[in-house]
Amino acid sequence: MSLPLKIIEKYYRPDSTACRLLLEHGEAVKRKALEIAEKVSDLGPDVEFIKEASMLHDIGIIYTNSPGLGCYGKEPYIAHGYLGRRLLEEEGLPLHGLVAERHVGAGITKKDIKEKGLPLPLRDMIPVSLEEKIICVADKFFSKNRDYHTKEKPLSLVIDEVSRYGEERLAFFMSLLKELRLMD
Repeated sequence: MSLPLKIIEKYYRPDSTACRLLLEHGEAVKRKALEIAEKVSDLGPDVEFIKEASMLHDIGIIYTNSPGLGCYGKEPYIAHGYLGRRLLEEEGLPLHGLVAERHVGAGITKKDIKEKGLPLPLRDMIPVSLEEKIICVADKFFSKNRDYHTKEKPLSLVIDEVSRYGEERLAFFMSLLKELRLMD
């Protein structure tokens, strides 16, 4: 059994809706992340790490109050990133934890948290490493709703959705798309 599956099955009932959604979403994000990693292979992305971290990036949803995902925790959905980081750090996977925390939105800054009163620890949660950037971007091509659960969103829709986070986040995301050679 793979490391991600061992960890997921430790926290999620294998027959649960949440586990099924987490695994299906993780597989979709992993496929896209590996496609992106291939585009920037000359930059030396850690492909094995990308495979694992893609599967684990949303592990914190179990702590959120997201009944549509089969999750009945107490926290708001936006907290799943930092909660996933905490869980993965406890599992001895601090770098995987950073991916979990930094993939949310198009990265979240300390300024965003303050200005918007977000229920998050006051720190920057922006993807930094190449692998974090790849997984953050890959994640935006899928959502846990029916339409784009495993079917990839068109880039124009991804950009439109990211634009809702504000001009700064959109500019950052566009720079990631260029860095990862998904746009000219």
